[in-house]
Amino acid sequence: MRFVAREHKSQLTTTRDAKARVKLTIELANARLVHMEALTSHKEFEKASEALGTYLGLIEDAMRFIGGMPREKNSTRDLYRRLDIALRAQIPRLAVMRRDTPSDYAIHLKTAEEYARNTRTEALESFYGHTVLREDPENKADANKATPQDNKRP
Repeated sequence: MRFVAREHKSQLTTTRDAKARVKLTIELANARLVHMEALTSHKEFEKASEALGTYLGLIEDAMRFIGGMPREKNSTRDLYRRLDIALRAQIPRLAVMRRDTPSDYAIHLKTAEEYARNTRTEALESFYGHTVLREDPENKADANKATPQDNKRP
């Protein structure tokens, strides 16, 4: 369950500058991650799962905030890049915690890891905008299928 705590939400809403808000969100998410690491090392997996929900809520809030800004501006691309760099450092930390966690709780960390990876991908795609052409996944799958007739040599 993703959520942003009231005290975090009030801190974020009082921050007017977009760069400062994203930086604060990243700092708060990193603090949650440090707290989760401490709880995991003390084998308090239930509390670590609660902190994980706050961490994911903060990441989601950052993406929603940046997504509401005009994409053409360089400052928006800088914010996406800042979030990308933060997530790039945090994803391996989630993986380490997942390895030290029992399977009942590790599934939540695996989901969080995938969510952070997908969010990072989304941030990178938004950073590049419409200048990158992507191949349709359906056409790519069809092109990769080899028929028995394709394998025959003349």
